[in-house]
Amino acid sequence: MSDLVAYVLTGLGVGAGYALVGSGLVAIYRVTGVVNFAQGAFAVVAAMLTSTLLGVGLPHVLSEVASVIVAAGVGLLVGVVAIGKPGTEPGAALIITLGLGVFAYAVEIVLWGDQPRSFAGLPGVISVGGARVQAHYLLILGVTVPVFAAMAAFFARTDLGKALTACASNRYAARVVGIDVRGMGLLAFALGGALGGLAGVLTTPVQQVTFDSDVTLIVNGFAAAVLGGLTRPFVALAGGLLLGVAQTLIAGYGGGAYQLEVALLLMLTVMIVQATRAGAVREAT
Repeated sequence: MSDLVAYVLTGLGVGAGYALVGSGLVAIYRVTGVVNFAQGAFAVVAAMLTSTLLGVGLPHVLSEVASVIVAAGVGLLVGVVAIGKPGTEPGAALIITLGLGVFAYAVEIVLWGDQPRSFAGLPGVISVGGARVQAHYLLILGVTVPVFAAMAAFFARTDLGKALTACASNRYAARVVGIDVRGMGLLAFALGGALGGLAGVLTTPVQQVTFDSDVTLIVNGFAAAVLGGLTRPFVALAGGLLLGVAQTLIAGYGGGAYQLEVALLLMLTVMIVQATRAGAVREAT
């Protein structure tokens, strides 16, 4: 039983990181209709930069906040390239983000090399129900939940958040009432960059990062986001937590080699179910 508790708590911490990546995908897709395949690169850039800043003596909080801000700037830059030209279709923008994600490999190797990087997180082990869990996993979860709560308040209570929500609901109507849809799209990319960067700085102390770690992050983040049809952040949170727990249980009781397959199977199952429901709705109408 103690092993089960440890696996579940560890999985919740891992899944919270997936949820942050997934929520970044959701934030961008809701506003622009673009699936951003460069989302994982934001986490890698923030993680690598944090390791560099800590290496030159900057304190933890300052290094991590600075890295998240830089990741937001990278997200904005990706947005400018992907959707900055008026009339760019979502399909074309998707291909652009995929190309930028591959290009990021070269930049990351030039700046940081191809060796794995990590840095110290929250030290110590916490005992919960007889299980011993690294304190940092609980920190990831403890940061992620308030971030999602803050996002909900931002979208519901601020004019800027309401403008983003309006673009997500109906971009044409938002444009008619004077909302700068392109500007909101760029803001969504910056928000996606910040969320991805936050995932990177939170998870790297427990999972080493390399230049190609974005593949695992984007697969798991997309699997979490697709549960809500790429439109509901809190469903992405639930999906990320579920996925993290499932992968940790499989790794604990079976083998860690199948963790990525779990994400792919979950994503495929959800997409098939959603496609089936959509077909049934069309037939009914």
